[in-house]
Amino acid sequence: MDAELHAAVSADTWAALMDAARAARLQAHAPYSRFLVGAAVLDEHGRLHAGCNVENAAYPQGVCAEAGALSAMVLAGGRRLQAVVVLGDAGGALVTPCGGCRQKLREFGAADLPILIADPQRALARFTLDDLLPHSFGPDHLDLGTTP
Repeated sequence: MDAELHAAVSADTWAALMDAARAARLQAHAPYSRFLVGAAVLDEHGRLHAGCNVENAAYPQGVCAEAGALSAMVLAGGRRLQAVVVLGDAGGALVTPCGGCRQKLREFGAADLPILIADPQRALARFTLDDLLPHSFGPDHLDLGTTP
C-alpha cells in the first residue's frame, strides 16, 4: 500500500481489512443481481468491522455492504472511521461506494479518510473520502448548540 495513503494504517491492517471484506463478500445475499460486495472498516479503537450487501425482493429495501459494516461498527461502540475497504468483482471496473454510502461514510469519517477499492484478488484504486464526495455536508456543519 502507498505510505502516503494514510500513515496511521499499517500494511498488515490493510491486509486484514482486505481479508475481512473478501470473507464478508462471500456471505452476501444477492439472489437478484448476483453482484456480491463486501466491505470492512477500521474504527478509532483499531477494531475491524465487516458487512456484505443484502438484497430484498422489494429492491429499494436492500442494504449495501458499507452500511452493514458501519452498523456493525456502531453496534460495537465505534464512532470514527480510520480506513475503509470496498470489495466487489466487476470485471476490472471499480466498485466504489454508491452516493448514499458515500454520505453514510461521511457521517463517521473525515475528508482524508482512506478508502481502498478492490476486487477479490487485489487492490485496484485508492481514494480519500473527499475524492469520492467533494464539498460534502456532514455533522460538523450542524450547530447543535443553538435552537432555531
